[in-house]
This record gives sequence, structure tokens and C-alpha cells, in this order.
Amino acid sequence: MPEPIWKTRRHIKKLHRLVLRRDVDLWSLDECHFQQHGSRCASWVPPELKDPVLLHAPTRKQVSLYGAVSIDTGKLVTMQASPFNADTFQAFLERLLRMRRKKRKMVIILDNARYHHARILKDWLWKRRKILQLLFLPPYSPQLNPIERVWKLGRRSCTHNKYFHRLDDLSKTVESHFALWAKPNKILCRLCAI
Repeated sequence: MPEPIWKTRRHIKKLHRLVLRRDVDLWSLDECHFQQHGSRCASWVPPELKDPVLLHAPTRKQVSLYGAVSIDTGKLVTMQASPFNADTFQAFLERLLRMRRKKRKMVIILDNARYHHARILKDWLWKRRKILQLLFLPPYSPQLNPIERVWKLGRRSCTHNKYFHRLDDLSKTVESHFALWAKPNKILCRLCAI
């Protein structure tokens, strides 16, 4: 059940205060799956084609990614992971911590997935509490996580109206597309503005 509007507004005000702080690096983190069968959207078809044939892979195979975007710079960090669990989440956090700017605390906005709260992470997070803080979104409010917009744009760019014969083709397409956003950029900065 969605939270009352006033709780969502309170969370947005907190994010606004964090963005203004100069001693904080604010990142948005989430997981995403890109399906091999892609997605069909409206497209232009020449009038001479009465019944166009769209190929569609009959599979449920997917590429699974962790991703985090810097709200300030628009830099995107991704990592492929087959199961989403506490171990792969910790590995991604370690990769993300390497992106932290000196003399700044990294604050990460994320949802309430079970493995984000895993017991095996507590000691690891406690040791890094001065440089890393996890800020959990209210339940049932994915619209508050700016990286959701990045996933939506990524899907539109990578998988809409495309056929991937093999899973490797999809993986290469997704990797090459997100490699364009690995450096700070204005597109994601505007897209993820709070």
C-alpha cells in the first residue's frame, strides 16, 4: 500500500537538504534486469508492408545489473551480477566506494530489498559508517529513486524494438551503451535532478 503523501514530501525535503551539502556525495542505487526478448513499442512501418514481422526471442533470459548514478555529476557505475544477494551487493558497494571524492561522505539512496538489510553487511557497513551511509526510500515509492529514470532511458535506447538472437548480444549492447555514461555527463545530471 502506498505511503501517505506527507511522508513522501518529507523524504523529498530531506533529499533537497542533502543535495545542498558540500561534504556529501549523493548517489542513487538500484538493480535492473534487461530481458533478451526486448520490448516492442510503436514504430513507423512503410505503407507497402501490410503485416510486418517482428522477431521475438522465446526466452526469459536476462542481463542483471547493479547501477548507481551520482546526482551531482551524472556519472553512472554499473556491475553485472547473476544473483542479487548480500555478497554481490557488498561487492558493488566496494566498487562504488572507489568513486567517492576525498573528504566527502557517500550517501546512497536505495530501496528496501531484503539483501540491502542483510545481517552479514552490518559489520562491514559499521566499519565504513564515517564515509558511507545508506538512505532507504519509503516502501512502495520507486518514483523517488532517480536511477529509475536512467533505467527507463537505457531500456528505450538499448532494447526497444530490437531483436537479440543471443544473450551475449544483449549484454554487449547494454555494456556499450552504459559505458557512454561512465564519465560525468549532463544528460544524467539533468535526468536525475532532485
